[in-house]
Parts: sequence; structure tokens; C-alpha cells
Amino acid sequence: MNIWPKPFLEPEVLKQRLLILSALDIVLCEEEWLRRYQFDPQWDENTTFASVSNGSGDDLYILFTPEGVIVKGFDHESEMSPHAREEYEVWTGIYEQVPPALLNRLNDEALTKEEVTFCLWRESTDHVWKAGEVHNPHGLDDGSDFLLGMIYDSPENYVEWAEDYYEVKVPLDVIGYVFTNTSITKEMMMELNPEVDLEMAMKELQAIGFTVAESTHDSQK
Repeated sequence: MNIWPKPFLEPEVLKQRLLILSALDIVLCEEEWLRRYQFDPQWDENTTFASVSNGSGDDLYILFTPEGVIVKGFDHESEMSPHAREEYEVWTGIYEQVPPALLNRLNDEALTKEEVTFCLWRESTDHVWKAGEVHNPHGLDDGSDFLLGMIYDSPENYVEWAEDYYEVKVPLDVIGYVFTNTSITKEMMMELNPEVDLEMAMKELQAIGFTVAESTHDSQK
């Protein structure tokens, strides 16, 4: 197997970032099917599930388990997609070296295991992300830069995307606060989306384990 060659977040940072992105989606978009980010801390026993989808057939599924973390990505336009092959099959090397305990986590039908163009993982005892020895002599694009890039690394990058996607003005100071504190206030929710259903949004935020503070002072204690 190989060490994943590109910079990527540490597991706990990744988990927190996906939680933040999902929380912001809940506030900005009432329609769940239009959201890019999903987060479920009770997907399975001791397992957290997160996903990133652009609504055009490209998606990331991330599972945080006692055995470690596994990330499955699918770029539907990639030449490495099973759909682009004469016989529908997963590209050689993507799954062969994944630890069985992690690979078995993808057997859930909802996770569309065969729809994959790249996979990386990190066992609970690992200090680096790993990937299989994928046979790709022509350097085909597996979509990983594009898909992992949707896990935004800064408030500025998130705001740029959100303003384009939701076609609204998104206050950078609020996003910066949420990124830094992993919490939000009701006032900030209203600032992000004046039409937000506060009661419904707060229920959803509670369900994913995201903190709604009474004030900025409370959330910084």
C-alpha cells in the first residue's frame, strides 16, 4: 500500500470540519436534498457518517469507526469510474489493500461501494493516511483533488462557494466564528438566513451534535 501523497486533515479535525459544514448547510438551506453536506453521529454503533455531494453525481462518503476512518470518493466523469469501463468493475488497486474491518463498512447498500474512483483510509493506530497501489500508468484523474477540495479549509473559501451556490450574501465574520468555535448563536443563524425556521434548524443541529450558544460569550467559555 502507499502513503496518501497529498495533504489531508487529521481525523479529528476532518470530523469537526464536516460537522461544521453540515451545520452551516442546515442553517442556509431548509431543503435537505439541496444540501451539499450531511453528518450523522449515530449512523451505526460507535460510527459517524459524513457525506459531501455536489448533486451532479459526484460524492464523498466518510466513515469514522472504532477501527479507523475510511473515505470513498466517486467522480462520475473520471475515466477510472466503473461506468467508463467495458465491464463494470472497480479500478484495480483501489480496494485490494484496504484493511478488511474498514472495507466491510462500505458494504451497506446506501454507500454504493462499487461506485468509486479513489479510496483512502487511516486505521486507529496509523499516523498517516494510506491508499492502495492503484494501477494508473497514464495518470488518469481520479477526482480526489476536486472532491476532497469541497471540504473547505478556510472561511474565505467556504464563503466563496456558499455565495455562488446559494446565491446569497454570506457574512465572513459569522463563518469565521463558526469555523473557530464549532458553535453558533440564534442571532448568527438569523444573520446567515433571515428566513430560517429556527425551531426546525435547532432540532437538526441538536441531532448532529452541534452547539447552539445563547451568546458568543457563552460559546467561548
